[in-house]
Amino acid sequence: MEAAAAIIGLLFVLFVLAGVLLTVKAVKATKRGVDRTVAQARRTVEDTTLRARQLAQPGVVGELAQLRLSLRTSMRATQDVLYGGPPDDASLSEAIGLFERLSAHGHELDADLKRLEREPARATIAARLPELRERMERITHSAESLRWAARDRARKFADDDLAALTDQIDVEAGALRHWTQAPDEPGRDRDGQGGGWGRSGDVPGAGHGASSDGHRPGVPEHEEEQQRAITARDGRSRPTYPWEKTPRPEGVATPRPEGRGGSGGTGAGTGSGTTKT
Repeated sequence: MEAAAAIIGLLFVLFVLAGVLLTVKAVKATKRGVDRTVAQARRTVEDTTLRARQLAQPGVVGELAQLRLSLRTSMRATQDVLYGGPPDDASLSEAIGLFERLSAHGHELDADLKRLEREPARATIAARLPELRERMERITHSAESLRWAARDRARKFADDDLAALTDQIDVEAGALRHWTQAPDEPGRDRDGQGGGWGRSGDVPGAGHGASSDGHRPGVPEHEEEQQRAITARDGRSRPTYPWEKTPRPEGVATPRPEGRGGSGGTGAGTGSGTTKT
């Protein structure tokens, strides 16, 4: 009894722990989804704000917004291309590592541009703009190099796979069109009805190579008899037609029709048996 209670208690504890683990995993997954959604919404709001500032505030403030927008757009496009490739590609993994190092410089530049947006001295912003623009161009150029290299690599793999698939299809199509008969297979006649394809009702041995009595040279007679017995038609399976009379079993006398000539037949039978007085 105590052992049963201990087992039940242990099972209860295990179920509770499993429920806790599943709950924790579900909470973490939900939190990651919420964080991802919040981050995406924040990026969308920031991009919309930068576009509006670029159009509404000309000058150094608008140029800062344009630099930030170009940097964010280029880095995001490169990230989508690199992380969207096959995970088992070693070269692509190395490119992702390089992009992560480049992303650190991109985040640093974006933070510098964001701080300058709150700088009240326009002259200071104008003095630093050439250097900031050069940094942005170097980062975006490197990001574009990685992005276009990854795209060219993916397109090359797709072209190679398509070429191999085309070759396989050509080979299979040629095999499907190869309907040449085997050397030991009898050919067709001109009317398309060869001995090898056999019309319904043909008897083996009555085709080419058979003698006048139906015997084929080189084939034993007992084998021909077996083939005839196998391929012979069964009389019981012969189709019947409504105008045919039903066959009667042997030994059953056919009754004479009554009416015309019936009395004469009876009288003749009586006369033959007795003498009329």
